[in-house]
Amino acid sequence: MDRSTQTLIEEMADDLQPVRALRFRTGLLWLLAAVGLTVLGIALLPGLWEGLWQGQASALFLTTNGLLLILGCAAVSSVLRMATPRVGNRHDGPRWASLMVAVLPVAAVLSLVGHEHPLGEIADPHGLQCFGAAMLASLLSAAVLFYWLRRGAPVAPRTAGLHLGIAATALGSAAYGLACPMDGPVHLGLWHVAPVLAGALLGRYLLPPLLRW
Repeated sequence: MDRSTQTLIEEMADDLQPVRALRFRTGLLWLLAAVGLTVLGIALLPGLWEGLWQGQASALFLTTNGLLLILGCAAVSSVLRMATPRVGNRHDGPRWASLMVAVLPVAAVLSLVGHEHPLGEIADPHGLQCFGAAMLASLLSAAVLFYWLRRGAPVAPRTAGLHLGIAATALGSAAYGLACPMDGPVHLGLWHVAPVLAGALLGRYLLPPLLRW
């Protein structure tokens, strides 16, 4: 190695700073804290639905929020692992979980077949409220996941942004679902799933430029 090359390497090494390795467990704890604070905020502001612990929640209500929670967890796992890419990492979980959740809006639309006033069912006066509240409830989780990816080195920023949007909004919708007493198939299948679609689009098209390194 000639002297010029050795000098260049030494100059580059002088600028290096030690960094703490990203650990999946640490990111998960941050995310759990964000979700916990979100649920606490929902409990303090609109308040949790009392029917949850009084046995009034329908099977569809529990299924919808359960599927959203599963989707959120699958996408969170993918995002946390994308920050530290390695050979063998797979990110198929959000895809399959998304297909499961997609059954809900399809079922909602099919339930309107033959209905006398289908547009009236879709134009739910509480729908936009749930949509907006779920989007707000996703902000803290989105901020944590975005910060985690910025600390890491995602090699597929488009997929990382997509999964980040899905994770945050699925968890946000499930969290706000604890405060929503509506359990109709159209309301749950459309307005509680719509935030996930919005989050997926925002994450896929707005976040990649911010995640490149």
